[in-house]
Amino acid sequence: MTIIVRRLHPLFCAEIGGVDTGEPMDDATFGEILAAFEEHSVLVFHDQSLDDARQIEFSRRFGVLETAGKANPATGTQFARQSNLDIRTGEVIPPEDRRMIYQKGNYLWHSDSSFKAVPSLCSLLSARIVPPDGGNTEFASMRAAYDALPDDVKQKLEGLVAEHSLVYSRETISTEALTPEMKAELPGAWQTMLRVNPVNGRKAVYAGAHASHVIGWPREEGRAFIQWLNDFATQPRFCYAHAWRQGDLVIWDNRATLHRATAYDTLRHKRLMPHDGAW
Repeated sequence: MTIIVRRLHPLFCAEIGGVDTGEPMDDATFGEILAAFEEHSVLVFHDQSLDDARQIEFSRRFGVLETAGKANPATGTQFARQSNLDIRTGEVIPPEDRRMIYQKGNYLWHSDSSFKAVPSLCSLLSARIVPPDGGNTEFASMRAAYDALPDDVKQKLEGLVAEHSLVYSRETISTEALTPEMKAELPGAWQTMLRVNPVNGRKAVYAGAHASHVIGWPREEGRAFIQWLNDFATQPRFCYAHAWRQGDLVIWDNRATLHRATAYDTLRHKRLMPHDGAW
């Protein structure tokens, strides 16, 4: 089987056709998908037949799967559920519930699990229940942003390290998003601010909302630099917005992109998006 690749943006992101990720797949076909992932950073699949078990089976081909921690409503599973539905009852979660306050952090531009010692390689998000309007996911190419940086900023990035913290990013939204137990589970991690793709050698800025400060710099100076990088990288020219439809699967490279959720009416509409990731 040969997949069909169609560019969705001049700089990154492609739609993949001719394959159903919910069905058994030979190594050659997955190799084509992996090559497209390394090249385009964000892959969009329509009309997929995934259920939870099939999504996990396909995701495992990318690497070891992450397990959701105490901060996530799906704790202990291999899904970090993006949903306004109670996992036990299926009812809509009230907006004042801590679970919904926690999810407001997804509206920030971020790279998944950058606050862990081993950050996420890729994330996979599938659309099971989609609201009739709103709830897009936006992506920013940190490779394209790096390529467009002034030379002096590129030089400055060489060798820089930032501390990434989920506690830091969530507390920019609300001090009530995390319990003391959740905070104890999430000590943060140091990450280089420049990442190089091992397959094609392309460089990408590594920042986002979890990046708290630059190691060795005065804290406020480092935070101002990170904010400047995030603002530069998320200009519209570097971004793609995905409007979801039921049956979609989107895979993205956390080494080379930032992403964020956008708002929808969480009281009037249901949304169920199983999300998993591999190291």
